[in-house]
Amino acid sequence: MKKLTKTLVPPVFFLLFFSFVPAREPYRLPPKDVVKIVDAPPPPRAFISNRGKYLLLADYTNMPSIEYLAQPMHRIAGLRMLPGNSSRQQTSFFIAFRIIDIATGKIVEIELPDGARCGYPVWSNDDRWIAFSRYTNAAVQLWLVSSEDWKAGQVKGIQLNTVFSRGFQFVPDNEHLLVMAVDENRGPAPGKPLVPVGPVIQETSGKVSKVRTYQDLLKNSHDEALFEYYAKSQLLKINLNSGKVTAMNKPALYLEPDYSPDGGYLLVHRLHRPFSYSVPWYRFPMSIEVWDAIGTPVKRVADKPLAEEVPIGGVVTGPRDVEWNRHAGHELLWVEALDGGDPEAEVPHRDRIMRMALESEQPAEVFLLKHRYRGIDWLQKKNNVLITEYDWKKRWRTTYRLDLTDPQESDRIVFDMSRNDRYNDPGRPVYFRNRKGVAFARMKEDAVYFSGRGASPQGDFPFLQLFDLQSKKGEKIFFSATDRYEYFEDFAFENTEKMIIRSESPTDPPNYYLVNQATGKRRKLSNYKDPAPQLRGIHKQILTYKRKDGVGLSGTLYLPAGYKKGTRLPLMLWAYPREYSDAKVASQIRGSANRFTRLSGYSHLFFLTQGYAVLDGAQMPVIGDPKTMNDTFVEQIVSSAQAAIDTLDRMGVIDPDRVGVGGHSYGAFMTANLLAHCDLFAAGIARSGAYNRTLTPFGFQSERRTLWQALEAYFRVSPFMHADQINEPLLLIHGEADNNSGTFPLQSRRMFHALKGHGATTRLVMLPYESHGYRARESVLHVLAEMFEWFDKYVKNAR
Repeated sequence: MKKLTKTLVPPVFFLLFFSFVPAREPYRLPPKDVVKIVDAPPPPRAFISNRGKYLLLADYTNMPSIEYLAQPMHRIAGLRMLPGNSSRQQTSFFIAFRIIDIATGKIVEIELPDGARCGYPVWSNDDRWIAFSRYTNAAVQLWLVSSEDWKAGQVKGIQLNTVFSRGFQFVPDNEHLLVMAVDENRGPAPGKPLVPVGPVIQETSGKVSKVRTYQDLLKNSHDEALFEYYAKSQLLKINLNSGKVTAMNKPALYLEPDYSPDGGYLLVHRLHRPFSYSVPWYRFPMSIEVWDAIGTPVKRVADKPLAEEVPIGGVVTGPRDVEWNRHAGHELLWVEALDGGDPEAEVPHRDRIMRMALESEQPAEVFLLKHRYRGIDWLQKKNNVLITEYDWKKRWRTTYRLDLTDPQESDRIVFDMSRNDRYNDPGRPVYFRNRKGVAFARMKEDAVYFSGRGASPQGDFPFLQLFDLQSKKGEKIFFSATDRYEYFEDFAFENTEKMIIRSESPTDPPNYYLVNQATGKRRKLSNYKDPAPQLRGIHKQILTYKRKDGVGLSGTLYLPAGYKKGTRLPLMLWAYPREYSDAKVASQIRGSANRFTRLSGYSHLFFLTQGYAVLDGAQMPVIGDPKTMNDTFVEQIVSSAQAAIDTLDRMGVIDPDRVGVGGHSYGAFMTANLLAHCDLFAAGIARSGAYNRTLTPFGFQSERRTLWQALEAYFRVSPFMHADQINEPLLLIHGEADNNSGTFPLQSRRMFHALKGHGATTRLVMLPYESHGYRARESVLHVLAEMFEWFDKYVKNAR
């Protein structure tokens, strides 16, 4: 085993350059039986109507062609925009809709144009309408379906702008749609200058600006012009009955507007210049204002400046998270930082909640938070809310119940726990929308309905509970059967007597059921068939074990169909490191052995079809103080990997000399580190990773220190700096258009150069037009073929 020794940081950081001429190879295919499984239809997604009368099941595809990904695209301001139809790039589309009448079970297919690619369907607040977008090469169209006849039709003359949102919403009166449309008078797109007007200049003068390594940023004045051209929209109000269209105000860079609970006002966020070449669009200057129902501005709430100087892990100063008070007609609530937005500042309170009626000149303070605001839940009971704060130093969240009419007398703690504590997690409130579209957490007297994952030492068993805010005790109303994986979707018929659940088991595909809460009687609503019956012989179980420091670990062990007990198999160990503050929480079991086994995309679980055992989600906890935990990152992941392999070896399931490791993103970072610092693995697969932390100098993952504050730690955890110690074959895969912060494609290219320079066995696969995850069918199948060939050569058949 490679020795884990203290690393001395060299005085100069360097990049390695070698002569390297990449070659384009044709896309490859995995075995035919794998292709068939990849192409099998996924289970439909469910959209329950707001009044609980209908269930819309939507079939979808999430594997476009490489031709689709190759179409022209502008990568600017942290966005990816398609100039052909003025939309944000989408790679998943709905292709079929069908309606199930929950009371009768009657099914109606909604007829769509051949080859239609649709966005998310949205129900009106009164269940009379469904609206959705249809993507074509030339435009994003608006379509409507009436519940009278379930016929779909295009709203002519409307081209949606979906850069910042879905592009439409139902107005509280249920008679209109508010639409974000392409400005019909915008003219042709700005042409790129043939000759530059001058150099691109950025300047700073003493202001501290520690920003992450964002991708797809603005680079010049032409990018700025393109951003304004494609992101600018015109707000339109469309009468659903007459089709009359009314323009509201003038075109601008609007984010999605929000109607007041009484429907009389709009809360509008509008971006404006000056833009930035250092941060994405959501850090640009923003005007927040209130309009009346016809689009006339009536109040300026805030004008937020460019946010380039936000501290690492911090927040912007001034009003943020501005929203309507859902218990009032037209009153605003927002949050303000009291620590300058700096999480390192020593202050008695970090945030305060503010409120302001439109008639008021000045806001009033509602409540002080000791730690950072993390969200609000609007309870059904008048003027009651749940407010959650988060202490990043302890990874701790606290939830208070507040009465907005007397908040200082109602700061009762409801939940107080580790953010990562799954066993005691109460779940999330169950929301419903009233007939004006205002969402509230459903209650019964003084208790709130919560839906949770139900984590336990035996695995996940989802539940629905009624949690009493006074006694702080929950009553389980529904929980998953012990031999199945079942979870609550929503209530039916605007009451709590009947509910819709999704149920599955290792052998039964997921389907939706109507359940009578009193009798337990259930009726099947959907009929999704098993897309790959040949996989039903796969065995899986939750595996528990301990590493040498006593920390409990777990993962899901899969064995291929037809496995004979006592046979030692090659192993694919797949993992993703996660951070924890204490060992007890880190040791909690995650996952369920009762879920339906479905292989999709480029999943590592496809190794089961090739005769491998797979340990999926093998826990790699990194435990410690959030500021210093990465000082022992390497030791902890090596110890966790050793414990997993030793356990499976003792079980007689695997051949310890034929173990491969893999991971995606931070899991790829882990994979390269394991190969650099131990000899437990025969080979590795690292997808879309970052390997040189000097290229992410202002933090990564949960690391709060900068490179200059923790020079040795950054160097120690960078596998690029230890490329000379990697003597196991490593397959590197990366999307050429990766836009994830920190994992830019250069990371894999430089890692390959470093390994090649030291004579390692390695292969670099750069996928054209792919981002952090891979979407095109050609790419998905090629990745599977690459992974199979690599492990077959260096793991399964290793000498």
